[in-house]
Amino acid sequence: MTMTTATTIMTTEAGAPPEPLRRFCWDIQSMVELADDPREILMIGRDLMARLVAQDDWLPDAFARLDGAPFRQYQLYADQMTRFTVIATVLGPGAALPLCAQPVWELAGVLRGEVARQRFALPEGLPPTARAAAKQLMAGMVDAFVAKDGDGLAIANGSATAPAILIEVHGAEIGGLARHAVDPDGRSGVFTTAYANPPDMPAWDILTIQARIVD
Repeated sequence: MTMTTATTIMTTEAGAPPEPLRRFCWDIQSMVELADDPREILMIGRDLMARLVAQDDWLPDAFARLDGAPFRQYQLYADQMTRFTVIATVLGPGAALPLCAQPVWELAGVLRGEVARQRFALPEGLPPTARAAAKQLMAGMVDAFVAKDGDGLAIANGSATAPAILIEVHGAEIGGLARHAVDPDGRSGVFTTAYANPPDMPAWDILTIQARIVD
């Protein structure tokens, strides 16, 4: 005779992330572990991201603040093996991130507002050259980037009157990473991603997103 055991899945109670984010991070981690190619990750990840940004009420207020800055970036999830990271980028009205090289794959979904994204070639000592037309993404829309030839991404708030929030997954830990940046005149610089997490709101990790199986 075969016996089946009923199971109940319980999330970590202390410091648990919002359920939509917990599910997303769990699925992304599983996908990164199993996928053989970044394009496969992005293909599957698009659906996961679309599901995450389909509703905009799960992000804690502490990760949606500008506090007078043109933009802020918050780390939501830190992979212990640094294979990927999940970030919330908050853009003030009309604000943009510095145009800089994107050395790894990236997946992005607009949680609130509207965001313009455009791929650029960044030739040394020359003005950046657009590789494709700008994409205007509204809330709930998803875009992906495959790293190639040192290209960069221009990311800006598409509205001059309202803030925007972009949820991003990068294929490495980019916090503190100095990246090649270029201004519109072709002058080179460096942009370093600095997280603005409050001291009492660090990024979640595997211990805080994993499920416990209770017989």
